Amino acid sequence: MDTWNYILYAFYAVVAVIALGWLLRSRVHIVKFVSEVKVELDKCSWPWDPNLSGFKKYKELIESTAVVVVTTILLAGFVTTSDLVLAHVVGFVTGGGIVAK
Repeated sequence: MDTWNYILYAFYAVVAVIALGWLLRSRVHIVKFVSEVKVELDKCSWPWDPNLSGFKKYKELIESTAVVVVTTILLAGFVTTSDLVLAHVVGFVTGGGIVAK
């Protein structure tokens, strides 16, 4: 059992060395990617006003979240109702499945 632990630790060490080597070899690409991401994020319009404080600061974010939650609930209700209706129709037409009694 001890031997397997040493083999496992050696495997982890080899994987760590390979990962470190890959990171060092591609560090220029990584730094370039991160700097490009920073430039693009600076162009973004964030959903809050930095001049406000408290909950007023996040008013647009809270309203957008509420719209998404309500829309998701409505869509779930529509899909559920449609599924129930279609299951009854198919059950009536085929003579099996869900049939209204």
